[in-house]
Amino acid sequence: MAASAPSAQIASSIPLSKYASTQAIFFSCSDQQPPSEIHIKASVFSSPRSGRKLMMKASVKDEVHQPSRDCPSLSLPKPLSAAELPDSDHHRSQLRVAYQGVPGAYSEAAAVKAYPNCEPVPCEQFETAFAAVERWLVDRAVLPIENSLGGSIHRNYDLLLRHHLHIVGEVQFAVRHCLLAAPGVKLEGLKRVLSHPQALAQCELTLSKLGVAREAVDDTAGAAQFVANHNLQDTGAVASARAAEIYGLNVLAKDIQDCSDNVTRFLMLAREPVIPGVDKPFKASNFTSIVFSLEEGPGILCKALGVFATRDINLTKIESRPWRQQPFRISDDCNSSSQRYFNYLFYVDFEASMAETKAQNALRNLEEFATFLRVLGSYPMDVNGFGQ
Repeated sequence: MAASAPSAQIASSIPLSKYASTQAIFFSCSDQQPPSEIHIKASVFSSPRSGRKLMMKASVKDEVHQPSRDCPSLSLPKPLSAAELPDSDHHRSQLRVAYQGVPGAYSEAAAVKAYPNCEPVPCEQFETAFAAVERWLVDRAVLPIENSLGGSIHRNYDLLLRHHLHIVGEVQFAVRHCLLAAPGVKLEGLKRVLSHPQALAQCELTLSKLGVAREAVDDTAGAAQFVANHNLQDTGAVASARAAEIYGLNVLAKDIQDCSDNVTRFLMLAREPVIPGVDKPFKASNFTSIVFSLEEGPGILCKALGVFATRDINLTKIESRPWRQQPFRISDDCNSSSQRYFNYLFYVDFEASMAETKAQNALRNLEEFATFLRVLGSYPMDVNGFGQ
């Protein structure tokens, strides 16, 4: 039966004159709500490793708050906070890249792989990294979106919709977990292990054999920092070898992940999109990421995916997420007064550039029956292998 759904509200988020040479189209939802208010705090400090640094810390109500994990001997600052973030910083020359976590996190290594000469800027929460880019405190953000073992990072899918940043690239990073502990602690002396929930899950077999209790924290390097700061004698951390070096911990075991093919895909985010051109195409294969919603009805998702299949466009990822701003839709049914359905957004990655006619035509076709459509970015694929 025909569904009663809101009419499509699709508008160009960027002047089409920017795409005059390629006629590429980028969409955004005109009724999208602005991000909720966040309070950010920034502190400038001197680091013996790289000089002037800016650290960020955010307090987000729906995230687990961890105790302060300062390390004065290393002059490592706290992550960027939300209440004291300046509106902008125009006195920088080096590219600043935000990531979630503290120094030694895998996200920091991914940021350096993406931008080798950058100044990494740690953020306590994913939301803070988005806000830091939007407020011109940093130039880019590098954030995880999916892992080959743990699957999608749903929080960042939701934040991509809430904020107005553009995906300008991707980087894939091989994760190699180590079991860390304070100096003098033996493997048999461990009673519990701290780490990010996905890291704990990825080392399930090793940790089960050890018979230790597992405790989840916000990030892997933060777990290492906590163990070091409190000189815990019965607690270890699952983190990187670099985290052990930074926080003065010993590596009790290397490569403790259950599967060696443990790779995390990170997105590179910026305020302005990459504008692909027909005459100057990306050197690597191209990805385009979009998000859309559909009316309720038989075969409607098949119809949506068909706009790509009929044009020989390969889909590499599809992810559905609840539409928090419009969680329900009402459909009239002849056998009942009305039927309420959950409302979903579909995130899709496909192999084509927005400079290609087939991609433009596919989205124009999709626009005809989508209730919402937005292009998140068109960008080159990471072809440099899995960095470590």
